[in-house]
Amino acid sequence: MEWQVWMGIAAIVIAVLALVVAIGAWSQQALRRRRDPRRATPQSVQAVPQLAVIVNPSKPDAGRLLVEVRAHCSTHGLPEPLWYETTVDDPGKGQAEQALADGADIVIAAGGDGTVRAVAETMVESDKPMGVLPVGTGNLLARNLELPLTGTDEALDVIVHGRTRAIDVGWLRVVEFADVPRNGDHPNQPDHEPDTEREHIFLVIAGLGFDAAMVATADSNLKKRVGWLAYFVAGLSHMQARRMRATLQLDEHPPVDARARSIMVGNCGMLPGGVTLLPDAVLDDGVLDVAAVDVRGGVLGWAQLTLEIAMQGVGVRNELPEKLGRIDHTKARRARIRVPAGEEAQVDGDPLGRAVEIDVHVQPGALLVRAP
Repeated sequence: MEWQVWMGIAAIVIAVLALVVAIGAWSQQALRRRRDPRRATPQSVQAVPQLAVIVNPSKPDAGRLLVEVRAHCSTHGLPEPLWYETTVDDPGKGQAEQALADGADIVIAAGGDGTVRAVAETMVESDKPMGVLPVGTGNLLARNLELPLTGTDEALDVIVHGRTRAIDVGWLRVVEFADVPRNGDHPNQPDHEPDTEREHIFLVIAGLGFDAAMVATADSNLKKRVGWLAYFVAGLSHMQARRMRATLQLDEHPPVDARARSIMVGNCGMLPGGVTLLPDAVLDDGVLDVAAVDVRGGVLGWAQLTLEIAMQGVGVRNELPEKLGRIDHTKARRARIRVPAGEEAQVDGDPLGRAVEIDVHVQPGALLVRAP
């Protein structure tokens, strides 16, 4: 049977499994969170808070969002919201700084995960909380905070009347970039001298390998039409790629060698479609969850991995040592990962280019967010 047919079968298997487990995974996680004793203590904001909204104007609903936010504020007796638009050169960091200088009590990121990351970078260690209006493709932080994903009024109700929660943030630095020719063949590689000093914030998951390649090659037009499923489609073209050789050093432990498809470091673990990739990850536990994802055996291995992810999302773990598709979990405050051949890297769905070595660490309780 041709490999394209096998790929099609794999796509069907993965899609069906994702649909079957989505409701169960969501229900299980909701129950687990209600029972979690580590719930943050609510912190108050101004009785009549001044909202500032930082919006990505390239999003299709940006214009409508302004009308809806103004209407909500007017209806509920809130001041006229401050309004700032991101630019290509500044995706939200400078706008958040201006919002704080202008007296905002809550700074709201209205956009995709990139906008949320940029605003969060300014809001870290601020005494003001950040709100999220999810209007992107993945909306990763919004999902993990259990925010309403549809309906501006519902999301604003949480932002205004919810609680303030201190969560951890992760930081990733590319220690060494792969030597990729700058001839336009690799659009995600920096088009200038790579900055190995810059730290990139992430709130959900950073990754190296298959997951980052999937993000880097997702078709932007398809993303607009089908949302996060565009990442799944992009992933099909990378299923036959070679497993990467990696060396991991976690905290002060000696380095260990590994073979894997992806190595991910996460602050929380819920992805679109009800998929829970890191079931033990907690937003405010002061550590990061490290997952090495590996697949052998072609289509059968990918099918087993999909089932593994689906089952762990509802609290079932398969601890058998010999598996074609597996995810090995551990926790660390710092992780240094080296892949000599170079692999794609990403933070919360934003590609960083091909990296040979990355350094990741957690900053506990550094960001205040508004949550249900």
